[in-house]
Amino acid sequence: MMGVARRGAAAAMLALLAGLPQMALAQPAPQPDAPVRFGILPLGGAFESRSDWDPLLAELSRAIARPVSVLSVNSYEALDQAIRRDEVDMAFLSGKMALDAVTQRRMKVVAQVVRHDGLPGYRALLLARKAPPFNSMKSLLAEPERWRLARGERQSVSGFIVPQLQLFLPNHIAMETRFLSEIVGTHQTTALAVANNEADVATNNTADFERFRQRFPAEAERLQVLWESELIPHAQIVVRREYPPELRSRVQAFLVGYGRAKGPKGDAERVVLKSLHDLAGFVAADNSSLQPAAKLAYQLARQNAMGAQWVNDAARQARLSRIESGYAEQTAVLRDLSP
Repeated sequence: MMGVARRGAAAAMLALLAGLPQMALAQPAPQPDAPVRFGILPLGGAFESRSDWDPLLAELSRAIARPVSVLSVNSYEALDQAIRRDEVDMAFLSGKMALDAVTQRRMKVVAQVVRHDGLPGYRALLLARKAPPFNSMKSLLAEPERWRLARGERQSVSGFIVPQLQLFLPNHIAMETRFLSEIVGTHQTTALAVANNEADVATNNTADFERFRQRFPAEAERLQVLWESELIPHAQIVVRREYPPELRSRVQAFLVGYGRAKGPKGDAERVVLKSLHDLAGFVAADNSSLQPAAKLAYQLARQNAMGAQWVNDAARQARLSRIESGYAEQTAVLRDLSP
């Protein structure tokens, strides 16, 4: 089993290395009358996510005097592929996907979300049912092979990266290989899987689980939190570099001002924000806000490399050197705050 785990760790590390900085070819400047294509990170279902964002994006369209179209998908992978095919001009992305968009796909951070609790981030969670036998952390760490896992996609910071980095790998457990079975999906999907006895443990996060409690109170009542991570920075809004700086500035000004006004207009905007993952609004941000995401990816790649099986120490050191140089390249990109 340890050989399988090591191969899984090596595969995970190689996948992460594929996400290290690469030279992205410059894209032609968008036509002035072409729609701005907005990609939405899937939080619930694709239709639900689109419905939640429609009112804000309609206002954004008026603010920048350009049409805004919506791309809402069912998975991180589908959105990632759309970004790679240059089918997305602006997007709402969590740390790892935003990091890849900035370092590989010529996008820039313009804003970061703020939640109602005022905290600078959220926490990854592990959920289990309250009823035994699969309901204790001791049992999980002792015999993960008996547990059915429901987790997020590999690009999900709270659904995969942080639990793997901060909990499972330090306990010599590779999420992809050590569990009896696994379900991969959105945070809503994973929580429902455990509540409905289709899985025994699920990765999730504090923001999504709070939303889950409101929408599925009966199912949430069956669940308990086994583990919480350190704070994870909130998601970002990214925009293509090819857009003129003045347009990116107008987008940023619109987002920062949204929901801040007094009176009926501000009240209506705050209702929209609440439906968007219970947001309080947006703050201006730049690429440097992705430094914590870059550090998480670097730490996970390094930990995978250290735990993997190599033909000799020289091969391990070569891989570690590549990880170090890739991380240095990423941080250099994130320090570039040019227009």
